[in-house]
Amino acid sequence: MESPTLAARHDFDTLSTAGRIEVRPAKHVEIPDIALMARTMVPGVHISEQALLQHYLHDDECILMFAWEGRLLGGMAFLYLNERGLEALLSGELAPAHPDFNLLANRDEQVAAIYIWAIGATGRGIAGLGKMSAFLRRPRYVNANCFAQPSTVAGRDLMIATGFRPIASSQPDLWCYERPWKRLPASLGAAGLEATGLGATGLGAAHFQQGSMSNARY
Repeated sequence: MESPTLAARHDFDTLSTAGRIEVRPAKHVEIPDIALMARTMVPGVHISEQALLQHYLHDDECILMFAWEGRLLGGMAFLYLNERGLEALLSGELAPAHPDFNLLANRDEQVAAIYIWAIGATGRGIAGLGKMSAFLRRPRYVNANCFAQPSTVAGRDLMIATGFRPIASSQPDLWCYERPWKRLPASLGAAGLEATGLGATGLGAAHFQQGSMSNARY
């Protein structure tokens, strides 16, 4: 697979939301196609349709899709962790491929941490990454830092380009993206970040060559 060219380095939360790529939660009827897409796009992913469906039924926003003119171009899959789940992740006790669902936030619960377990896109799909980050600024997710374990060179490049940093933990090769408003005084927060011009539309998106990109650790 062709690696993306990362022409700019910005925080995940400052990527542009411009463009025609749509980002939306997956639909139940799309699960078979998404499972096939994951197995073909993302190195090391061998998830079955049934396993993917279990994730979806637990939380129907755990899979977000890139789409253009009705055609699926890829997507991102997440584990939305509760406080116990975050502790398990950092201690190396979380098994991302077969997570204990008691470690995941309920649908009506604030998310303590976002674990990105797969991302894959073809062609222009990855240009929707800014809209993906905008989705994760909704109230349920806005205070949750993002974590990932890159398993490809392209995935590691993407982590670096969007503000992720490797952290010390018992989970091998764990990277973290700290939300910008969590680095600022509490009085400023996410709304203040938007007001300073550093919000979602404040900086241009990273530029990618057309082709395909994948990143996951299963």
